[in-house]
Amino acid sequence: MDLEPQDQSLKLYIVLSRAFRAINEHVNKQIHRYGLNPTEFAVLELLYHKGDQPLQQIGGKILLASGSMTYVIDKLEKKEYIVRVACPNDRRVTFAQITEKGRKLIEQVFPSHRNEIDRIMSALSEDEKETAIQILKKLGLSVKKY
Repeated sequence: MDLEPQDQSLKLYIVLSRAFRAINEHVNKQIHRYGLNPTEFAVLELLYHKGDQPLQQIGGKILLASGSMTYVIDKLEKKEYIVRVACPNDRRVTFAQITEKGRKLIEQVFPSHRNEIDRIMSALSEDEKETAIQILKKLGLSVKKY
């Protein structure tokens, strides 16, 4: 039985949501094993791969509301994974900088995180992954029209 276009759109939304939730929950369990929550992991991963970041911009880069950002930064600083560093050129800007302890943790955690995501995504062939990337990108960008 063929679905009406609107019903097919709803089905796609549900399937996409459930797939994301299942994958996200699995990955988050892996992250929790290292004593981090997903947001803390995202901040450490960002700082590790992209270098020092202005505190005001981190939330936007990891898709977190700015109100929660201070709490996450405080927790990471308390665990000695990051430090706040004042910008020498602009007193209004403070950077988050990963510490050696934070760097060692992410270097320990990230390879298994990457491997686990690859293992999950191995349900798709390389061509299917590329097709999915293009389709989901198109879908995400289309939202900006509305």
